Amino acid sequence: MTTCVILGGAGYIGFRWACRLAATGRFDAIILADRKPPTLPLPKGAEFRICDVRQPIAPQLGELKPDWIFNFAAVHREPGHEREEYFDTNLPGARHVCEYAEQTGCTNILFTSSIATYGPTPRATSESSPLHPVSAYGISKLSAELIHEIWQRAGAGRRLLVCRPGVIYGPGDPGNILRMIRAVNRGYFLFPASKRLRKSYGYIEGLLDSFEFVMGRPESRLAYNYVERETLELGDLVRVVKQEFGKSGPTLTIPLPLLVAAASAVQVLTGGRSSVHPARVRKVATSTHIVPQFLINSGFEFRYDFPASLKHWRRESPGDF
Repeated sequence: MTTCVILGGAGYIGFRWACRLAATGRFDAIILADRKPPTLPLPKGAEFRICDVRQPIAPQLGELKPDWIFNFAAVHREPGHEREEYFDTNLPGARHVCEYAEQTGCTNILFTSSIATYGPTPRATSESSPLHPVSAYGISKLSAELIHEIWQRAGAGRRLLVCRPGVIYGPGDPGNILRMIRAVNRGYFLFPASKRLRKSYGYIEGLLDSFEFVMGRPESRLAYNYVERETLELGDLVRVVKQEFGKSGPTLTIPLPLLVAAASAVQVLTGGRSSVHPARVRKVATSTHIVPQFLINSGFEFRYDFPASLKHWRRESPGDF
């Protein structure tokens, strides 16, 4: 019987991946493991177990012998955590995952890292570009990559697949892309400094396609970027949203210092409870230009450009909008 363990299985990517695996029947047993159970019903054939990757994993999961470990467990939201929190979870988590693979004899790990490992990316950045993280999150993710790589190199027949995704969005995800869509639809989206900002994003279904694709590849170790093949500048993203939802109102460009000041005022007025945060505004106003060169060179089929992803999203989860 083939078994997989999905660490971080209650998170957005982990849960959607469990649903994909359950639908395809790739594994006989699918174990979702996380600190808290998912808010949605488990897919047919899947089990959930409480697990905190900051602690040794084997005692928490019992006598499982997984064929694959999918490590999606991480502290990742920026802003939202203190600097030390990224290191207190992401590094011990990587060590404990690798120890668990060693203890159970599992030889296959797929790990989600981040494009934050490259640092600022105002120009086209592929897998051959230097890794120079500047944020606590990016540094912790690069360190976690290296911990996984040490595990892979230490034993014959071990496989390590590292995905560095951009901003992932899709049905059920309340992140930046959905916030932008809602703001455009309600007529209060403001361009932060420039319409020419490029944001590197990836639709959830395309990301899962990429997991299936690299699992079928021959490489014993690889690290690849996942964003859509052709990502758009912010002005074009807004134009596509307006076309898809039938909106036609003007969208203004506001200097970044004014937006940061406004976000700071909102934080004060709401006692820090609002998602409108100065650090998030600055992040939105920073270009990210990631190129998924490995997937392009390998013949991967990118099924979801931004217009296609919106149409798919509206069909699957129209209530999100």
